[in-house]
Amino acid sequence: MLRKRVFHCIVAIAFAGSGCAVNPVTGRPELSMMSPEREAELGAEAAQQVAASIGLVEDPELQAYVEALGQRLAQHSPRRDVTYRFAIADMPEPNAFALPGGWIYVSRGLLVLTDSEAELANVIGHEIGHVAARHAASREARSVGAGVLSLLGAVVAGATLGTEVGRGVGQIFQIAGAGLIASYSRGQERQADDIGQRIAAEAGWDPSAMPRFFRTLERDTKLRDPEAGRPHFLDSHPVTRERIENTTRMAGTLAVAPMAPVARDRDAFLAKLDGLLVGPDPAEGIFRGSRFLHPGLRFVIGFPETWNTANGKAVVGAAAPEKDAIVLFQAQERGEDPRSAAAHFAEANRAELLNPASLRIGGFRAVRARALLQSSDGPVALDLTWIAHPAGIFRFTGMSPAARFSQRAATLEAVARSFRRLSDAELASVSDVRLRIVRARKGERLTEVSRRSRNVWNIDEMAVVNGLQLGAQLAPGQSLKVAVEAPYAR
Repeated sequence: MLRKRVFHCIVAIAFAGSGCAVNPVTGRPELSMMSPEREAELGAEAAQQVAASIGLVEDPELQAYVEALGQRLAQHSPRRDVTYRFAIADMPEPNAFALPGGWIYVSRGLLVLTDSEAELANVIGHEIGHVAARHAASREARSVGAGVLSLLGAVVAGATLGTEVGRGVGQIFQIAGAGLIASYSRGQERQADDIGQRIAAEAGWDPSAMPRFFRTLERDTKLRDPEAGRPHFLDSHPVTRERIENTTRMAGTLAVAPMAPVARDRDAFLAKLDGLLVGPDPAEGIFRGSRFLHPGLRFVIGFPETWNTANGKAVVGAAAPEKDAIVLFQAQERGEDPRSAAAHFAEANRAELLNPASLRIGGFRAVRARALLQSSDGPVALDLTWIAHPAGIFRFTGMSPAARFSQRAATLEAVARSFRRLSDAELASVSDVRLRIVRARKGERLTEVSRRSRNVWNIDEMAVVNGLQLGAQLAPGQSLKVAVEAPYAR
């Protein structure tokens, strides 16, 4: 055994930048293309990107709850040489992911879908499993970097030109339909399931909650409209019938430690979710089809109907389905002079603006120009528009390989020219949807509770998020999740 370990280490020395380490899960020596230091560095960089491009839910009480639950699970992780951190990603879709170095996220959409603390604990345990087994470290750093970039992340990466234009333009050909995290292999998913269920049981939670949550995810996926580019837990963690059977079987072999839950019971767990935002956040702007409405800044943008759209904290964008063009919209700077902003952009990016022209778009002063830049993928043509809005100078950046620009120019220009003020009627139509907890009354079924609570989910959706079958008999006082719409508080 010792000789075998020495042999593996000798082989590892032959690879520059590689190392020999014992996998904390398998106990076997393995070649690693990523040192723990590099893993931590990549994780910290990616965590900054998540905060900037996706955002985190700012609910101190709910964040403290998820952190407490995660840290209790982390105490039972087979890997203890990382600092585990837990956060809630501001994503309406149900998702969970782990970054190198112990950064673990669950989305608010996933919290909406979970029906018990045990389900949430098993999901977080699964992500701890990916970190513990160094699954991200088993891929090359380049793959990890690509994995954390979704359509949203790619749009943000492409928003910075200059020295990073090659990266941004290169992703024109990759972003459509990309998931938030690169998919793991079937073996890695199986291993993370195993670790997650084991540490959940050791920390006091029922491991059978994992296959139960997988079934809920399956039901939820069947109800959802197929949305290109909208990441979902199943995109990067595919659930198969075999996987459900394996986790069900594994749960039957594990003993649950006699420990009290963090939330005393299901009602206490659901109470922590009460008020959670469901769906897109109007404060960040919302898409209605291909139109982007921002109620706070009171503007509308029309994107091409067939393009894949994304809305981030710092940038809104859309990519052509043929992956040969992208358009980004973002705030550039404070001020009132679009021509001055254009000059600042040209200077910062060492770009020559071609044929700059003053015009008005949607009643606002604007400047439009084109530019040609070189990237590692060849010459890139830019269609640039600066608009002076009361909140500052906004910029549209349309990009396409120079060879394809003539076919895309009219579309890129049309997006910028669609910018206009939000009408009073459009503003009044914007609302947000919040998760609320209600109790069933004697003799009620889901339809009666839904009608009484003004729930906006359909009955199928309501059944899924509550882990119930249609027509289920409700117990008096039973807590149920509903989605309630209210006017957006501007």
